[in-house]
Amino acid sequence: MRSTRLAAAAALLGVLFALGGCETMSSMGDSVAGLFEDDVAAVDAPAVLAEDFQSSINVEEVWSKRIGKGSDEFYLKLTPTVIDGKLFVADFEGKLAATDLATGKVTWDIQDKNVQYTGGPGGGDGLVLIGTGDGRVIARESASGKLLWVAKVSSEVLAAPRAGSGTTVVRTGDGKVYGLDSATGATRWLYDLSVPSLTLRGTSAPVIDDDLAIVGFDNGRLAALDLRSGKAVWDSPLALPSGRSDLERMVDVDADPVVLGATVFVASFHGQVAALSIVDGQIQWTREISSYNELAVGGGRVYVTDEDGAIWALDRNDGNSLWKQDALQHRYATAPVYFNNYVVVGDFEGYIHWLDAATGDIVYREQIDDSRIIAPPIDAGEVLLGYSSSGRLVAMQPR
Repeated sequence: MRSTRLAAAAALLGVLFALGGCETMSSMGDSVAGLFEDDVAAVDAPAVLAEDFQSSINVEEVWSKRIGKGSDEFYLKLTPTVIDGKLFVADFEGKLAATDLATGKVTWDIQDKNVQYTGGPGGGDGLVLIGTGDGRVIARESASGKLLWVAKVSSEVLAAPRAGSGTTVVRTGDGKVYGLDSATGATRWLYDLSVPSLTLRGTSAPVIDDDLAIVGFDNGRLAALDLRSGKAVWDSPLALPSGRSDLERMVDVDADPVVLGATVFVASFHGQVAALSIVDGQIQWTREISSYNELAVGGGRVYVTDEDGAIWALDRNDGNSLWKQDALQHRYATAPVYFNNYVVVGDFEGYIHWLDAATGDIVYREQIDDSRIIAPPIDAGEVLLGYSSSGRLVAMQPR
């Protein structure tokens, strides 16, 4: 099925490939050409938005602000995040800012021209954490921005570091997971897995729950690591490589896991959406949906944007399909967020789309910028935040 296989060439979806082993740029080009069989027309055109669309709800802009330069169209996981009641925003040129959620006022910002931020911000243990393209993790005090420590890791950091119970967990692009001392940045433990020769550019950010770090890997596996020792409490396969080419055999778990109670929800590329027990990693249910995006959970449902940009709602208890919205196919829709009984996504033309969480109907849309939206919208409690790749941040509230 070409429409499925073309998603493996994720450059066309705004996702860059990372190469490992003896893979070269020319051989990758040959693989891509073979996958498409020189048929450029195989790429499906983005769905056209209906010009006569009428919103059925009102959404008010509370405030807006441009902070830094965003990700400048690079496919980077520089997603604003709420830490200790503040919103933290980073751009690829080394800017990190703390913002008041109610007003958008910047309370502190730091510009470091000597780094390129590539993953984060993340936080925990009173820290705001950011990863760089040259393999550094930078920890600052979340309240003031004061530099606390800088740690060197083995390769670029493409996902947000996270901290809890005195340990900062960092996932690197070469398949390693570091456990660092949150007070000093010293390495406490290292968990290492080999990386397939061809992967999607990007990694799953660790999710910390009590004394566990839940981490996805490029080989299609999800593991729970003990925060104190780094040892795997459980390790479960979500997808097994299949197909003739390296492109077809990609099974990356690039989506951040979602933990709700005793269940972990996660998606994999060329694999499935799954619910697992956080206790032992036993799979409770699976659905054959391929995605490299984070899931959202709320209202008794699991929401996922698949590799073609269709948005699904699944029953949280058994994975059965409740609805599917395909009006945004091939518009490079972001990961969904669940907010006040709505499901919200961004797209490549800077639109934010609001869907009724119960039915999947699109009830509102607004273009917040001319540049694409890569980061999923952010649930900030009282407001929903949209963030464009050029750095425009908009706080919205349904009325």
